[in-house]
Order: sequence, then structure tokens, then C-alpha cells
Amino acid sequence: MRLPAALPAWSLLLPAVAVAVLLLASGHDLGAVAVAIVTVTLFAAVISAVHHAEVVALRVGEPFGTLVLAVAVTVIEVALIVSLMLVGGPETAALPRDTVFAAIMIVCNGAMGLCILVGGLRHHILGFRAEGSNSALAVLAALATLTLVLPAYTTSTSDATYSTAQLVFAGIASLVLYAVFVFVQTVRHRDYFLPEDVAAHDVDLHAVPPSTPVASAAFALLLVALVAVVGLAKALAPTLETAVRTAGAPPAVVGVLIALIVLLPETWAAVRAAAGNRLQTSLNLALGSALASIGLTIPAVVVLSFMLDRPLLLGLPPKEIALLALTLLVTTLTLSAGRTTVLQGAVHLVLFSAFLFLAAVP
Repeated sequence: MRLPAALPAWSLLLPAVAVAVLLLASGHDLGAVAVAIVTVTLFAAVISAVHHAEVVALRVGEPFGTLVLAVAVTVIEVALIVSLMLVGGPETAALPRDTVFAAIMIVCNGAMGLCILVGGLRHHILGFRAEGSNSALAVLAALATLTLVLPAYTTSTSDATYSTAQLVFAGIASLVLYAVFVFVQTVRHRDYFLPEDVAAHDVDLHAVPPSTPVASAAFALLLVALVAVVGLAKALAPTLETAVRTAGAPPAVVGVLIALIVLLPETWAAVRAAAGNRLQTSLNLALGSALASIGLTIPAVVVLSFMLDRPLLLGLPPKEIALLALTLLVTTLTLSAGRTTVLQGAVHLVLFSAFLFLAAVP
């Protein structure tokens, strides 16, 4: 990846076009032609977001670059969840749980599996720093268990919810663990999240970093592009709901499809990094996205549930708990040695396929 000193014209134009299409599509029923235009614009916005994220990453360096994209996407994802909870009723009680669970499955199995497969096919054996990836995985396992598993087993309430005190504890614990992880990743042990051999694995360091004004403009355009991605995905939601109903699939499939679209920028950036033999960057993106999804979403929805006086259904059903446990186990084995091949990628993609299949055929 060698980015120009100034932003190319197409990268300036695409976010503006995406926002214009979003404004035109908002509040209207989309016909076949409009759906096609929105879909094409959505992918164009994803391309723009990834480009601007790479410009910012080149300026601030790793692992700050991957953190910028992960947190930016997650903040907008949280805003989308909050907006849906505000306009929805009690039926949105399980929305944060379903979204967070889908995000974990997508990034830990789909994105990670695709990165390892693509990188393994091109470079045979991919190396990374196990100490950094395992640290992130430990935080992810703790957060996922505290927020998605334990509510199904506590006895203070009769259903898969937390009591008020338990909910406060879960929100604070999520925020504290994520804050400590970001401190370790960016300050105390930043080297844990850098490639083992910078000269061999991170060719981006040989490119000239963009100037501060260019990087600032790229960051602003990144946010615009991400807002467009989420907004266009939301505009496509009614069409997706109709398609799901026509196919006779469960309503939860709509949430999975929206999550897949929202996470496209991170997934694309992670796959590009793996193809360039930079699996550490891919893992930073994947695990960082999963951590941000829990660490930022849960505290936000806890506060919102108190403000709206609505319950939060956080505990996963048994099938989803089994998938989560299997995912964490396989991810632990994948990250334990600091080396991966296409085999690990195939295993994660099979688990991702199982997640998608069981979401459609529960």
C-alpha cells in the first residue's frame, strides 16, 4: 500500500455521492432500480472508508490506525442500535445482544477466517505476535461471558436478564476492561501489537506518511463514509426484511445481514492487510472490532435502558452459547502458536457458515 501525498479525486467524491444518495433514499420505498443504486453506492462508500482509514493509519502508525477504524465503525454501530431502541418498543430488548453476538461471530470467524485463508494461500505460513492477540482474546472471552452468557444463568431475575445492580456492574466492567485494553495496546505494550519483523511484514513504513492536513481530511471523510455505510444499510433494511419474509427465514437474519454490511469496511481492510502478509494488522482489526463492539455497546445500552425504563435481554439461548464457546476455543487454538496456515482459516470459515446456516434454519 503506497498512498499518494494528497487524496485522489475519487476518494473525495465518493463520500459526497454516498451522502447524497442516502438523503434521496431516506423515507422512501425503494424500487428495484433504487435498490440497485443504493447497493452500488454502499459498496463505493465502503471502498472510500477503507482508503481513508489507510491514510489515517499511515499517518498515526500501528496499532493506532486499526484502532481508529474499529472504534469509528463501532461508535456508529452503537448510534444505530440506540436510534432503533428509541423508536422501537419493548421488542427491541434483545437487539443489543443479537447485534453484539453477530459482530463477534462475523469478526472472529468470518473476517479472521477469510484473512487467514487469503493470506495463507498467498504466503503459506503467516506469523503474528501471540502475546498481543492472546491478550485481546482473553479480554474478549471475559467480556462475552460477562455480558452474553452469565445473564442466562443468574437467579436474581426469572429470564435471561440482569438485575439493576448486575446490569450496572456489567456496564462498568465492560467499559473498564476495554479502556485497559486500549491503554495496553497503544501505550504500555504497544510492541505486542506490531508485526514480529517490521521490515519484512510492514512495507507501509517505507511509504511517505501524509501531512497532518491530509490525514485530518481523511479522518473527516472516513467518518462521513461510515455514516453513509450505516445509513444506506438501514435504508436497505426494509428490502432485506421483505426478502427474508418471502424466503421464510427467521427475522433475526435481517440483523445478521445488516451487521455484515456495517462491518464490511473493517473486513475489507483486514483482508487487504492479510493479502499483503500483515496478519497482525488483520488480527488487530478483527479482535479490536469485537472488543469495541462489547466494550462500547453494552455501557451505552445500559444507560439507555435506565433512561427509557426498559429491560435488556442479554442472555444468549443455548445454541448461541454453544457457538460462542466453540468460537472462543477454536480462536484460542488458532492464536496460541503465533503461526497460522490455510487450515485454521478453513476451520473458522466453517464455523462462520454454521452461524449463518443456523441463523436461517434455527
